[in-house]
Amino acid sequence: MADYLQTRVADGVGYLTLTRQRALNALNFALVTALTDALTRWRTDPEVAVVVLASDNERALCAGGDLRELYGLLSRGELERIRSFFWHEYRLDAMIASYPKPVVAIMDGITMGGGVGIAGHADVRVVTEWSRIAMPETRIGFAPDAGGSWLLARAPGETGLYLGLNSEEMDAADALYAGFADVFVPRERLSALLQVLAERAGSCDPAEIALLFTESPPPSKLARLRSWIDACYSAPTVPEIVARLRAIPEDAPHRTADELLALSPTAVAITLAAIRCARRMPQLEDVLEQEFYLGTWFAGHPDFQEGVRALIIDKDSKPAWHPATLAELPPDLGERVLAAAGSSQALFLSVMRSDEGD
Repeated sequence: MADYLQTRVADGVGYLTLTRQRALNALNFALVTALTDALTRWRTDPEVAVVVLASDNERALCAGGDLRELYGLLSRGELERIRSFFWHEYRLDAMIASYPKPVVAIMDGITMGGGVGIAGHADVRVVTEWSRIAMPETRIGFAPDAGGSWLLARAPGETGLYLGLNSEEMDAADALYAGFADVFVPRERLSALLQVLAERAGSCDPAEIALLFTESPPPSKLARLRSWIDACYSAPTVPEIVARLRAIPEDAPHRTADELLALSPTAVAITLAAIRCARRMPQLEDVLEQEFYLGTWFAGHPDFQEGVRALIIDKDSKPAWHPATLAELPPDLGERVLAAAGSSQALFLSVMRSDEGD
C-alpha cells in the first residue's frame, strides 16, 4: 500500500498522504482499503487529534475513481466487483463525513468525482489557486456519486444542477460559492498552515487555524452567471432546460446548451432527477444509498462503458450514446429509475449504520 498511501502520526496529527502519482491518485480497491483501514485505526487512537488528507502530487489531490480499472471490470462483465467497489468507496465517504475527529482536506490541484467524495465531506476543506473541482460524471455516461449529489443539491439556487448536468469545473472561488470548500489558502502558505495545525492539534479548532491563513480569492464566475443559470435550470426537464438556454440571446447559454446536448442523454436525465431528489433527503447517508443503487444501474447500461472508452481508453472523444438524443428517452426515465432505487432493499445504508454503531 505504500505505493498508494503514506500514513504517519506526529504531534497529534494523523497524515494521510496519497502517493499514487502516475494515476493522479485515482481511487482503486487498494487505495480505498488503505484509507479505510487507517481511519479505522485512528478513530480511537489517543495520539491522533486531527487528520490531514493531502497529496504528494502538486497536480492533484485525487482525480476520481480509477476508470481504467472499472473499464476492465465492465469489459469482463464483473458487475458484482464494481458493486463492491462502489460500496466500499461510499462507505469511506460516509466514514469521513461522520468521523469523530476533525478531518482537514487539502484540495490542491485536481479534485474530481471520487476525489470530492473523500475531501468534500471533510470538516475543513481547503482550496488553493491551483484547485480544479468537479463532478464530471455525465461526461462518461454516469451520474454524480460519492456524495456529490448531496453537495450539488445544496449549492445556491440551481447552480448545483448546472455543475452536475454539464460536468462543469470549478476554481477555488466557485468551489467556495457552491459549498464544496470552506477556505482559500494560497499554495505557498499550505506548509505554514500544516505546521500550525501540528503545533495546536487537540487544543484549537482546525477551522479557526485555517482562517489564519485564508485570503480572498478572485470573484466567482459561477456567482456572476447565477441569474441565467437559475432561470434555465429550474425548468422541469432537460429538453426544457436546453430550450430556455437557447432562448437567451447570449453566447454563454448557447454554448452551455451545446455542451449539454453532447453528453449522455441518459446520464443527464437521471442526474437531473437524482439531484432534485437529493434536495429532499435529510442525511448524506440517504443520498449515498441512492447513489449506490444508481452506480449499480449505470454499470449495466452501455453508456458508462462507452463514455469511459471515449474519454479515457481510446481518447477519441466520440462516444456513441444509447440512445443518442434526449428525444429518444422516455420522458419519465429519471423518475422511474429513482422509484426503483427507493423500493430496493436498503442494504448499503443498514450495513453502514451498523458499522458506525460498532
